[in-house]
Amino acid sequence: MSVWFVTGASRGLGRAIVEAAVAAGDQVVAAVRVPDSVADLASDQVLVVPLDVREEARAAAAVEAAVERFGRIDVLVNNAGYGLLGPVEETSDKEARELFDANFFGVLNVTRQVLPVLRRQGSGRVINISSVGGFTALPGSGVYAATKFAVEAVTEALAAELVGSGVTVHVVEPGAFRTDFLDKSSIRTTAAEPLAAYEATVHSGRPAFLAANGSQPGDPAKAARAILALATTDQPPLRLPLGADSVKRVEAKLELVKRELDAWRELSLSTGYDD
Repeated sequence: MSVWFVTGASRGLGRAIVEAAVAAGDQVVAAVRVPDSVADLASDQVLVVPLDVREEARAAAAVEAAVERFGRIDVLVNNAGYGLLGPVEETSDKEARELFDANFFGVLNVTRQVLPVLRRQGSGRVINISSVGGFTALPGSGVYAATKFAVEAVTEALAAELVGSGVTVHVVEPGAFRTDFLDKSSIRTTAAEPLAAYEATVHSGRPAFLAANGSQPGDPAKAARAILALATTDQPPLRLPLGADSVKRVEAKLELVKRELDAWRELSLSTGYDD
């Protein structure tokens, strides 16, 4: 039996992970901003705790409550966050900072509180929910992708820093899953007046993108089961793309990077001292 600590557990992939872990017989700490929204989940197996990941003091209190109730934490899933649509130029400083507060600094706040528990145990896994947008960015999602790129960088470094501790760190890169991510509760659009310069590259495609809500190809229940497998396998990967669309985009970027590296190798290598 494992003890999970899942942020953003009220809906979407977070809730699916809670339900999958409970079905597997594990114990779960469901961390949410509004506890009443998941009152139906509370049980002997599930502890619901209030948590706004942007507030480190609340993260500390939630982790303390988790350890008091279950005695340990085995798997941390940093899932809380939201999306933002809009060209980079149209994204205000306020919008960008608020997004980073939730999607990036929230991950840091919770992870800093959980890591001492895992290190004392000499075991545990940290699973950061990124996005395929954390590996390859599309027009109209630049600042959102930047928050996820940052999560990927921290994951990669932290995984190396914790080698030998018994604690492993991983990042999951979902594609389009049939959650509420495209609802107004989970995704926002920039407030600025749309600039005509970005009509062709960003704005014209937004209605079709949002209209895909409810028809995304990914099954969140299957994604949750894949994350359970990641948490229990003996040799887990650092990165786990989820969904055929995610795998396709990752492969396309890897091919592009290789083509550019090969094409510009001579210039890249020409910058050293001759002696």
